[in-house]
Amino acid sequence: MRRRDFIGLLGGTALSPLAAQAQQTGRIRRIGVLMNRAANDPEGQARLAVIQQGLQQSGWTDGGNVRIDIRWGEDDVDRHRKYAAELLALTPDVILAIGTLSVTALQHASRSLPIVFAGVTDPVGAGVVNSLARPGGNVTGFMIYEYSLGGKWLELLKQIAPNVTRVAVLRDATNPAGIALFGAIQATAQSLGVQASPVSVQDAGEIERAITAFSHSPNGSIIVTPSSSASTHRELILTLAARYKMPAIYYRRYFVDKGGLMSYGHDDLQQQRDAASYVDRILRGEKPGDLPVQAPTKYELVINLKTAKTLGLNVPNTLVGRADEVIE
Repeated sequence: MRRRDFIGLLGGTALSPLAAQAQQTGRIRRIGVLMNRAANDPEGQARLAVIQQGLQQSGWTDGGNVRIDIRWGEDDVDRHRKYAAELLALTPDVILAIGTLSVTALQHASRSLPIVFAGVTDPVGAGVVNSLARPGGNVTGFMIYEYSLGGKWLELLKQIAPNVTRVAVLRDATNPAGIALFGAIQATAQSLGVQASPVSVQDAGEIERAITAFSHSPNGSIIVTPSSSASTHRELILTLAARYKMPAIYYRRYFVDKGGLMSYGHDDLQQQRDAASYVDRILRGEKPGDLPVQAPTKYELVINLKTAKTLGLNVPNTLVGRADEVIE
């Protein structure tokens, strides 16, 4: 969405009765937002714009009846902790946390302030909530996927590249959810006769060394699992996959937009809209512990046929027919 169109949309949105009342009484509500990206990251800015739009559509105008304080964690543990403390010191009514690092940093700092998260892989396994249906406590939100998705990635990769016998699974080894997800990939790999090897994505040097070494043997491929590190280093990952001509599947479509082969994942921006709706409900008086944690109900398959041609792959018509979008 172009910036001027977005501003126009905000300017034309009517206030809800509750928000209008808040303006009349002079009470300014306060929302904290802790992002897991850098402030200059385009994906982070896109997420923030959708969050602000969602709040605006619910009647909450930044600088009007609500103040939104934003901090950028940049996928750094210490920075997340620092900004979590800063946001809590501002005594907000609710905080929106994007990513596992964000929500865990906030939760360690407060067990009472309402927190809504998005982009978390395993909220139960990470100890963020007690259960998905009944989170309890002060935290709720939206998870990225269920573990079975890991096996689906490998199945799709095998369909588009039948000769694949090895797969490098790029993952964040510090993420508790990564263990179960990699286990799901391994189980599917065994049934398909594929060897799965974990690759850490902590820094650029580690990624380049691991993928380069992996490429020395034939019939290799790549699965990029969700992590803020993978997003931070996405240009490098795409470059290496192209350099070594390895088929790769990604967890989000922006990799495919930039030249990746295929992706299968949820609509990330829709999840930000959903998270904004939970913030609105909490501002209206609902408790986070009573709002169930939700997983995506729809996953999108996107295929880049130009990249497939470059890799010498013939994409089956059945797979093209299943795709939500094909880039030619």
